[in-house]
Amino acid sequence: MTMRVVIPADDPPLVGRSRELDRLRDACEVILYDDRPASETEKLRRLQDAGILLNSRGHVSFSRPLLEQLPRLKMIAVCGIGFDSIDIDAAAERGVVVSNVPGRTARVVAEHAIALMFSVARRTAEMTRLLRSGIWSGDLGVALYEKTIGVVGAGAIGQQVMHLASALGMRVLYWTFHPDQNRSLPDSAEFADLPELLEISDVVSLHVRLSSQSRHLINAESFQRMKPGAILINTARGPVVDTEALVHAVQGGHLSGAGIDVFDQEPIGADHPLCDCTNVVLTPHSADQTPEGIDLLTAGCVDNILAFLAGNPSNVVTPSR
Repeated sequence: MTMRVVIPADDPPLVGRSRELDRLRDACEVILYDDRPASETEKLRRLQDAGILLNSRGHVSFSRPLLEQLPRLKMIAVCGIGFDSIDIDAAAERGVVVSNVPGRTARVVAEHAIALMFSVARRTAEMTRLLRSGIWSGDLGVALYEKTIGVVGAGAIGQQVMHLASALGMRVLYWTFHPDQNRSLPDSAEFADLPELLEISDVVSLHVRLSSQSRHLINAESFQRMKPGAILINTARGPVVDTEALVHAVQGGHLSGAGIDVFDQEPIGADHPLCDCTNVVLTPHSADQTPEGIDLLTAGCVDNILAFLAGNPSNVVTPSR
């Protein structure tokens, strides 16, 4: 019997844009929904007969009560690194394999983090807004050469950010939950405790996965530690930062700006408090959204599904039972 793979909410389009999905269609029955379910009832209807779920976006969450209503489910393939939308313990208890795609788009996401850093430091978005209003601004930007970047999280993306920042002539500090792991770091990168990193860095760039340890890792106390005029970049997950504290730090002038790609709830509306903050550059969770990034993510997800069907699951994040 052909395995049914359901893609419950490919909105905005991700895997549906990639030719890599054709490899999956050759092996499985693939059902793709290009909009989001309007209700929990609709979500359950879409998922009911799935043997495998391909979660192309993080908009669809998989709670314990939902998983308990999916008796045919054998696997959830996450099209990205983060799997915080899934009750991972409940999946493990039900024998559902969860896989992710680590590292493949690290360089793509790192480029986006650096782009946000430049945009905030040189005030490009704010200057564009002023010019469109007829104002020839005399605002000063910030030169990044020989400034210090503090990279929080030293996984694949954090490592790429360090290499790019080092190539720009920046001093690189980093902090990670797991400092003893072997990593590919620039020779000049220096480990620092998190409080020290926050106090020294001109730019703080976040690259940790969301967990109970990292939720609100950057909070009001963190912003008080950061040097006046510092910049925050977040391409990790929205809840890693206390948004209310960030708004206060930017509007109060302690931070010179921020570049934010991820939010507590997505999508955001025009009434989001960060939309009213001058020199905060916002992007819609799009750090890996290039044609190359989309193909890399989709290829990794399809590879994981085909490996599972062959009896050799790869990139499994479900805890052992």
